Amino acid sequence: MNADDLRAIQAPLKSRYRDDPGTALITLAAHGKLSEGVACSVETGKALVTAGLHPASGGSGSLACSGDMLLQALVACAGVTISAVATALGIEIRDGSLIAEGDLDFRGTLGVDRDAPVGFRAIRLKVRLDSDAPAESIDKLMQLSERYCVVLQTIANGVPVALEVAR
Repeated sequence: MNADDLRAIQAPLKSRYRDDPGTALITLAAHGKLSEGVACSVETGKALVTAGLHPASGGSGSLACSGDMLLQALVACAGVTISAVATALGIEIRDGSLIAEGDLDFRGTLGVDRDAPVGFRAIRLKVRLDSDAPAESIDKLMQLSERYCVVLQTIANGVPVALEVAR
């Protein structure tokens, strides 16, 4: 896909969203079902993933860890966003890789220490790009990619989360 192809695909969407902002509000959903043991099966649209406890909290390591899945979502979103922005800017990227790392203190999630946070203390997203584009172009690419990456912005800025229980 080149910049013209991407613009052609996105132009009618952008126009519709400008003319009728309400059509731009989409609700995404993820579905899961409690599984045997301490696990939850999650429908990804492409496969069924069963998540369980991380080994640091008593898991066997044989099931996906939801913390890893969060980092994977960040890598996926950032990778797609970087590719789309590079395409729109006409920046050729020969190769690229992303690594997301997050620091967790399992004392929090296991209730060992009430002062220990539950959740990631810090997340780092590392991007490596192989491109002949000038540094200013890569800087602009990364600035725009950070701005438009849904998962990165959600994690960085936080959003209200409501927990509802149905019985």
